[in-house]
Amino acid sequence: MPKEQGRKVVASNRKARHDYNILDTFEAGLVLTGTEVKSLRQGRASLVDGYAFVENGEAWLDAVFIPEYGEGSWTNHPPRRKRKLLLHKHEIEKLWHKSREGGFTIVPLQLYFSDGRAKVEIALAKGKKDYDKRQSLREKQDKREADRAIATKRRLGE
Repeated sequence: MPKEQGRKVVASNRKARHDYNILDTFEAGLVLTGTEVKSLRQGRASLVDGYAFVENGEAWLDAVFIPEYGEGSWTNHPPRRKRKLLLHKHEIEKLWHKSREGGFTIVPLQLYFSDGRAKVEIALAKGKKDYDKRQSLREKQDKREADRAIATKRRLGE
């Protein structure tokens, strides 16, 4: 059986980029059971309520929803459980120090398979205020309108 190549995205947390200012991102491996991997390979997962934390020198991912595997029996996993993250020690220490400061949190951005191994992209983030969210939406809208005007001008000019 040939080994999988490339990156296959299973779940993405687009709301995190809207609610948080992303400061730094990390790629971490996940400690999963067999039925969790099979459920992920079917493309089912949700990162919406997920968060990560550091406890006793280990990084953990919590509240990520991976539904039970349909073909699983009594060996099935609980859908929302604490899962261990595989990171280098210096990355864990950096996350721990930053998350202890006020306003910083660790959020999952993407869950994917990279060369057949389950990975999660986590980010060190700081929460946005409501006016920051409105301002970033306004900037996106202004950019979209400017791009649309440029495209219209090119179309009419040609």
